[in-house]
Amino acid sequence: MSTRPIDLAPAAAPLAALVTATDDDGLRAPTPCAGWAVADLLDHLDVVAGGFAALARGDDDPAPGTGPWEAGRWEVGRREALATRIGAMADAWRDPAAWEGTAGAPDGPELPRPTWALIGLTELVVHAWDLARALDRPAPELPDETLRACLDHVLVFVPGAPLPELWGDPVTPRVDAGRLDRIVAVTGRTP
Repeated sequence: MSTRPIDLAPAAAPLAALVTATDDDGLRAPTPCAGWAVADLLDHLDVVAGGFAALARGDDDPAPGTGPWEAGRWEVGRREALATRIGAMADAWRDPAAWEGTAGAPDGPELPRPTWALIGLTELVVHAWDLARALDRPAPELPDETLRACLDHVLVFVPGAPLPELWGDPVTPRVDAGRLDRIVAVTGRTP
């Protein structure tokens, strides 16, 4: 697993674009995340964006999100705010200091900061795929370096993750599967 800083922006940008492209009708669409509609996935991404930005900055308390979804609560302005938050998460990991030492998430394990960054990268990559699938859009095209870093991480981290319940059972991808399909398969999704 690489511990050199990886730019999260190439994964954050397409996810943010999918968030802002989500229309009101799409909020109730099912996602590949078991039991989650798109609105539930947006709730999760709101927590992820704030939490991983806080980890990068060394903050104990992430900036509050926009709260749990209720009918009408994921209006266009809120989706745009989430897209901005996703970009801010990627920006926070551009600071080389974010990659030094260890950190612990609230109620989570203490891990090396590069591991947290790669978990954040995985959240961006996998949930962009989830959201694209839910909205019946093509999977984002991500740079090879982004996919390689994410795949290298999930192949090592997911099988021994400190909270294995966060991932589904791995799926065997096609022999000729690309990196993105292999990433989602390791995390329990059917490419």
